[in-house]
Amino acid sequence: MTVALFTLGGTIAMAGTRSGGVVSRLTGADLTAAVPGLDGIPLDVRDVEAVPSAALAYRQILDLVDAAGAAVADGATGVVVTQGTDTLEETAFLADLVWPHPEPLVFTGAMRNPTLAGPDGPANLLAAARVAAAPAARDLGVLVAFNDEVHAARFVRKTHSTSTATFASPNAGPLGHVIEGTVRLLTRPPRHAPLPAVDRDRLAATRVALHTVTLDDDPALLDALTPGLDGLVVAGFGVGHVPPDFAPALGGLAARMPVVLASRTGAGSVLRDTYGAVGSETDLRRRGLVCGGLLDPYKARALLRMLLAGGADRALVEAAFARHG
Repeated sequence: MTVALFTLGGTIAMAGTRSGGVVSRLTGADLTAAVPGLDGIPLDVRDVEAVPSAALAYRQILDLVDAAGAAVADGATGVVVTQGTDTLEETAFLADLVWPHPEPLVFTGAMRNPTLAGPDGPANLLAAARVAAAPAARDLGVLVAFNDEVHAARFVRKTHSTSTATFASPNAGPLGHVIEGTVRLLTRPPRHAPLPAVDRDRLAATRVALHTVTLDDDPALLDALTPGLDGLVVAGFGVGHVPPDFAPALGGLAARMPVVLASRTGAGSVLRDTYGAVGSETDLRRRGLVCGGLLDPYKARALLRMLLAGGADRALVEAAFARHG
């Protein structure tokens, strides 16, 4: 029973500097040495790249998934990834879209760096390693272990800028908990089949934007945003509404590229056929927008970009969002 540990930097790996502030300095060996109880789980530690999670790119995460898959093929029971929390909800979801293995791939990090009282990194790393080693965590896809909770990557969101309880799954709740060192899973949502592999160069060239609609928004902003785009995600009000003068502009864009409608609220689904005014979800669907369902705007963007990089046409995009959303 060996767990592969890939370290990507972030708050969990930060140390102080003479000039003040903290930077990513700690290696995987440093991290594991600071965790009481972790010595009971054999680890294969691999330092990848110590960068803030804001500096990560899709290619790096997909390369990491490939390396994690190779570790599983070599006999690893599961895999843990440590990284910064700023983009963890997106990187974990991206990994989940392509992770084909029954072995768990578990992301974790920290909100309090090691120079502060009560750093949460050691506890999160220990919990993640226990989840990665647990037979009960198999066949659940990519998971996030944080604050002794276990979340599915497809549901989890970062909900607070500083709280150690920042990660939550507003639409589903956690899948389980780590209690007295034991992984207790309370529910097992069915997995989606992984997306086909995409060419990394084509992925890098695929441009998908996200526009969040605001009160008294200006549709002319879309003109500046959309040249050269392959797809667009619109985070609308509530259940999927936009100002009335946005509707024709979005309909025109939907005739040229996939435009996905999501909700900016952070929880709940975009509706399909409840409201009928201009700019409502029914009107926008009639104009060709794709319903994002329960996917938040960030996950919708990741899914759309992967689909378009893989050559998906409109029918495949709609089918994928019906399945994932």
